[in-house]
Amino acid sequence: MAGGASALEVTLPDGRTAVAEIVGDDPDSDLAVLKVGAGDLAWSRFGDSSAVRVGQIAIAIGSPYGFQHTVTAGIVSALGRSMRARTGRMLDNILQTDASLNPGNSGGPLVDCARRRSSASTPPSFFLRRASASPSRPRRPSAWRSLLIREGRVRRAYLGIGGQTLRIAAAHRPPLRARARVGRAHRESSRSGSPAAASGLARGDVIVALDGAPIANIDDLQRMLVGDAIGRAIEVRVVRRDRVVVVPVTPKESTPRR
Repeated sequence: MAGGASALEVTLPDGRTAVAEIVGDDPDSDLAVLKVGAGDLAWSRFGDSSAVRVGQIAIAIGSPYGFQHTVTAGIVSALGRSMRARTGRMLDNILQTDASLNPGNSGGPLVDCARRRSSASTPPSFFLRRASASPSRPRRPSAWRSLLIREGRVRRAYLGIGGQTLRIAAAHRPPLRARARVGRAHRESSRSGSPAAASGLARGDVIVALDGAPIANIDDLQRMLVGDAIGRAIEVRVVRRDRVVVVPVTPKESTPRR
């Protein structure tokens, strides 16, 4: 259940309350889609967050500190920020606004002057006293929102490794400034190992490319492990001791952390 809730109830601006059902949720992107059991509901059209520009008006709606249906306004102060979800996965393309947000605004919409939603939600994250919002149009082949409605979840792949970002001296050609180093390859059971353990990825391997795309850090590796990589053999290029080797790996589907 979203946020660990066993039951959800929605309070509407006209004072009505209604039971809500979770259609789908994705802790890694801090998003959930709810179905509200009520009729005659107002709605707004999602805007295209890729068209948002710094300096545009941003209107935030929420219920901070328990005060219902509060509206604040500001401007979009920055684009393309990154921050981590509670699961540790990196969220990209975050909008930053100076509209006043407080605990309780989380999950509320960020809209423009035409009442189009510029963001899917405002997550419970603040930095340097500035608020951030998840984009309504994430950089993914299919929008997360559509996946949550259609499938109830966002499928992601995993290799089954523990690792860290490693900075390397320019001893290789081309130079490797930062790459993902394998700390360990998990073995899930005596019957079937993790994809990394089964493929032969070893502790100390430095991952420099995945399916031909360069990997600069752990976050790059996570971004590449999306749903279409599940069950498909991919090439992992690693530096092992003093040579470069290619290791074929078939990722499995990951279980969301909640």
